[in-house]
Amino acid sequence: MNRNDVTEMIIAAKIHKGIKWEDVAKKIGLAKEWVTAGCLGQMTFDKKQAGIIGKTFGLPVEAVALLQTVPYKGSLPTAVPTDPLIYRFYELINVYGTTLKELIHEEFGDGIMSAIDFKMDLKREPNSAGDRVNIVMSGKFLPYKTY
Repeated sequence: MNRNDVTEMIIAAKIHKGIKWEDVAKKIGLAKEWVTAGCLGQMTFDKKQAGIIGKTFGLPVEAVALLQTVPYKGSLPTAVPTDPLIYRFYELINVYGTTLKELIHEEFGDGIMSAIDFKMDLKREPNSAGDRVNIVMSGKFLPYKTY
């Protein structure tokens, strides 16, 4: 068994039991975005969190142990994503990436937005022309240092 097997077990149990990611996150006491990323193999759970995940999804002990190991991060199988929804994020960065870079550098200076000291919030935004996806990302600014 490996971490990908655990992810597949979680997804199968989620579908079979009709579980929502938000409900899992509430049991753990963390954001649905972070818990979902963890269940999909991108984050490390501590022992207590892994136990809750294991119980929620009916996972074997070996799977619960794997939830506590540091995963290999990066979940896309190809350099250019083929899934239509994920591709739109790729497209968004292709179109607006240089704009985001320019505006961040203008506001903060030479550095990056952390994906480690990071949080995200995804919500449905009702709109008469069709509901919108509202994603707020907040990452610590890390300036490049001179030495």
